[in-house]
Amino acid sequence: MTTDVLVIGSGGAGLSAALKAKELGADVIVATKTLPTNANTCMAQGGFNASFGDDIAIHTDDTLRSSYGLGSKTMIEQMCKSSQNALDWLISKGVPFSLDENNELETRFMGGSTNKRTYYAEDYTGLKILQTLYDECLKNDIKFQTNHYLLNLIIDEETKEVSGATFLDIGSGSIEEIRAKSVIMATGGYSGVYHGFTTNGFGSSGDGIAAVVRAGGMASDLEFVQFHPTALKKSSILISEAARGEGGYLVNSDGVRFVDELAPRDIVSRAISNELNQNKEVFLDVRHLGSEKLSHLLPQELKLCKIYENIDMTNDLIPIKSVAHYTMGGIEVDHKLQAKGLKGCFAVGECSNAHIHGANRLGGNSLLEIISMGLIAGENAVNYESQNRLKENSQLAKDKAFINAVYNNFTNQINFYEKREFLGKILYHNAGVSRNDTGLKGVLAALRQMQREFTFMGISDKSKELNTNLIDFIEFGNTLEVAEMLLVGALHRNESRGAHYREDFQQTNDTFKAHSIFWKEDGVLCAEFKDIR
Repeated sequence: MTTDVLVIGSGGAGLSAALKAKELGADVIVATKTLPTNANTCMAQGGFNASFGDDIAIHTDDTLRSSYGLGSKTMIEQMCKSSQNALDWLISKGVPFSLDENNELETRFMGGSTNKRTYYAEDYTGLKILQTLYDECLKNDIKFQTNHYLLNLIIDEETKEVSGATFLDIGSGSIEEIRAKSVIMATGGYSGVYHGFTTNGFGSSGDGIAAVVRAGGMASDLEFVQFHPTALKKSSILISEAARGEGGYLVNSDGVRFVDELAPRDIVSRAISNELNQNKEVFLDVRHLGSEKLSHLLPQELKLCKIYENIDMTNDLIPIKSVAHYTMGGIEVDHKLQAKGLKGCFAVGECSNAHIHGANRLGGNSLLEIISMGLIAGENAVNYESQNRLKENSQLAKDKAFINAVYNNFTNQINFYEKREFLGKILYHNAGVSRNDTGLKGVLAALRQMQREFTFMGISDKSKELNTNLIDFIEFGNTLEVAEMLLVGALHRNESRGAHYREDFQQTNDTFKAHSIFWKEDGVLCAEFKDIR
């Protein structure tokens, strides 16, 4: 199967890139490991930042400030200046943003923002954007290869040019390749490494990041993981920042408000952690907003609280905790969003590190980034002039041999599901909101032991068709690769900056005003800090 542009991932970033590429006349295939609307774009409930006129400069400054010195002013300015066009583009596609009584677009405040610039669709913003974009893709006859799990990129070892990717067709169990003149990685983030302690679905295992690094590309800043302050205590289901943006309070079990609810997320999450460490409970209180306002502005949150915690948020306090929500690090890209170290491979969205969010993301910027950068990635992928002419490549044969080995040679002596749960728990407690040298070294040692034991884990289900056991196993392998980079970066960043907080190095240190860069040589992880001053 061949195409002009192969998009891997069907969230908001992938679909906006696909639509732009199609608009420019390219043949496009979108490959996704689930169904097209099953993406973490749906988790971005709060809204979409867009700035106009004088607010563009303020929006840029807000984003730079939230990045704690690691954001690229060039990329941030590009995003903020294009935000109005991105909003207009979504409206032209039919996204039903909420309107006020004058039929004007409504906005709300999000944490860390100076001005009120977040446009929303009740508390379903990401979901409605995603469904609208998928409808547009269908109207434009964009081809989808669903239930296709990414295995590896197809790369010319001499030129380092990417000419497609290999996939496991989950339905049939066959190993296939899709060849393309250019590839766009839109595979999402890696919060799933915190298994059981994340708002994300289990599929957020960093597959695209791991594949790019294996192919010879680079990743960066993986130690920066944003913990969302308000997830339901028992289930880790996200309660949108919109609840605080509309005036919700954070209170402890003494009934005391202990933090500015609209401070940046790293500050709020640490404040919550401090209360919990003092054996106090923490609650989100929206009772004072009234049932009419809650029903109008936060209908999804009302349902989530009732379904998952049996709580009526109009009358009850909502027990919460902070959990992994968004990953700032990802595939290292240049200003054209091309993966560094590879040609013809672009990366956009949460899997990409375009140096927009730096050490901490500004609320409302995730949806803006996936649309504004998605349109840019689509255009740049179309304009890329391929040199490979889709030459023969051995990657398909290698991946067939690997899957065959998993079925026939890997033993099932160790239950990798138990290891996955254990890894998620120790990552959350030792590489979560707060970190220190001893804890990080302990988790890294445990993870590397899991890497050594990987071939003794294997799968128990030997069926070919719809083998979710096999998918979980491959995902766990990617989790081990990505979590290693996260831990190495966190261990060697001897400072506190944004979402990375070290109990043993509580001050920001300009020595580390730099990006952590990760790559592999002969299969061995390498890392360095790249000075950006």
